[in-house]
Amino acid sequence: MFDRRLIKFFDWGLLGLTFFIGFLGLAILYSAVMAEDPGPQKILCIKQLIWYSAGLIVMVLSFLFNYKLLGKWAYAIYLICIILLIAVLFFGTYAGGARRWLILGPVSVQPSEIVKIAVIIILARYYSKHLHTSGLRLRELVTPLIFTLIPFFLIVNQPDLGTAILLILIAGSMTVFVKIEKRSYIYITAFCSILIPAIWFLLKEYQKQRILTFLNPDLDPLGAGYHIIQSKIAVGSGMIFGKGFLQGTQNILDFLPEQHTDFIFSVLAEEWGFVGSLVVLLFFLLIVVRGLTIAYGCRDTFGTILAGGITIFMFWQIVINIGMVIGLMPVVGVPLPFISYGGSSIITLMICIGILMNISMRRFLIE
Repeated sequence: MFDRRLIKFFDWGLLGLTFFIGFLGLAILYSAVMAEDPGPQKILCIKQLIWYSAGLIVMVLSFLFNYKLLGKWAYAIYLICIILLIAVLFFGTYAGGARRWLILGPVSVQPSEIVKIAVIIILARYYSKHLHTSGLRLRELVTPLIFTLIPFFLIVNQPDLGTAILLILIAGSMTVFVKIEKRSYIYITAFCSILIPAIWFLLKEYQKQRILTFLNPDLDPLGAGYHIIQSKIAVGSGMIFGKGFLQGTQNILDFLPEQHTDFIFSVLAEEWGFVGSLVVLLFFLLIVVRGLTIAYGCRDTFGTILAGGITIFMFWQIVINIGMVIGLMPVVGVPLPFISYGGSSIITLMICIGILMNISMRRFLIE
């Protein structure tokens, strides 16, 4: 029998924030593709609107069932996503120097986006079963590490360093969120201090170049450093109130690289200025705060960790994207949530919002 409390506790605030950010995203995307000539690029706005419509459907589906079922399905969801990542290596479409997409009928899907949710779900299930007051011990972190490293290496092999790094940040932050035993922190810190330098030798040459360019863009101003330099020019030229909608010269003159995906925040900053950027950041902050409120308000451990993981995912994606376009982080190809063009990204984010609503609606349930 349908519980009327589900309607009473429906999270209209989160839904409103999502719709508002989505509307802003479409407006910014429209402005970004106006620089592309001739007209074929304009179809990106229509495609994005279609993806948002599909996202709305999956969002609704994501809050119709009890979220606790995700804990029961965690291993199946994870396994399916790993299979999709493996399929990309053999059957994926090669474009832009990487093999990241699977063609499924009329659409292309990026499994590395969906696997973020799978990792969050399976870690939430594991941590909810092994959580205790003293914190997780080192031996209890081996399984989560395996759950994370399998998709990590599959994604790095595509190659997609940005998504792989994001996956590590999500898993690491979720582990801190649930608490680690103090002694284990020492071991983990020592391990990372050895591992991080070793990773440098595993990076591809263009990935090393991105990091070196991040440290000093002037090393190659017309090559690897071009993206960061032009992006910072666009952000700075927006000043306080911006140049106005559709008036960004860096965008119109096509100086900005990937202005409809990775560097779309540069378009926003140039046209809307510091004030407009601050407004968008404020709405992002409200979504993050709402996600944490849902997490800490949940009476179920699995729901708390799941909501925390989803919020952590959105937080890091926002921070990394904005950090790279203003030169605070290396350019690693992470889209700005709800604003950058990308079907798989939109679907993933709408599923996440649906799950947050699901947890929020059922926060009164104790069983």
